[in-house]
Amino acid sequence: MSDEEYSATVLGSHWFSGPPQPQEAVPDRVEGSVMRFGPGVTAAMPAPFPVVVPVVVPPRRRGAGLRRYTLAAVVLAAVLAYLGWQRFGPGIEVRDVAVTTDPAGPACDAAADVVAVVGTNGRPGTLTYRWVRSDGTTSEALTERVPRGQREARLHLLWTFQGTGSYQAKAELQLLSPGQRTAAVNFTYRCNP
Repeated sequence: MSDEEYSATVLGSHWFSGPPQPQEAVPDRVEGSVMRFGPGVTAAMPAPFPVVVPVVVPPRRRGAGLRRYTLAAVVLAAVLAYLGWQRFGPGIEVRDVAVTTDPAGPACDAAADVVAVVGTNGRPGTLTYRWVRSDGTTSEALTERVPRGQREARLHLLWTFQGTGSYQAKAELQLLSPGQRTAAVNFTYRCNP
């Protein structure tokens, strides 16, 4: 460029016309060397007059805040109701009671295993019961905890017999709660030397 072509107006024209329009990106590196072009980064030029952009606030709709959280509140209430029903809802219910033992009876000087099977609705709870034997013996009130999902409870009575002869025995289960039910089984103890 010769001195005749030099013009301060031409060189500083980017100051008046603003930054150059974006062009296609040119890579900084070519075959491992760095190439830079132009005078460098220029500061943005302030506008010649103040520019005020009005802020438009949309009108607030009534109940918009409530509608935003309605679904979450309904889901939370449903989950809490379900958990409350699981924990404090209807408790254990007894469906049926059956008492069995070996029909042949116990052997000489042995114990009879009398088993009561209590059918439930699968809810957790506590069964309160007692055993009544035909020899006049009544147990104290006993309890059995039934966990959630278990649909039957097995309650055992071990009745020991000694001596010779025979004895007509009866074992009765008295369910005290929930509800009151009874079931019994008869068997014979025989011991002949």
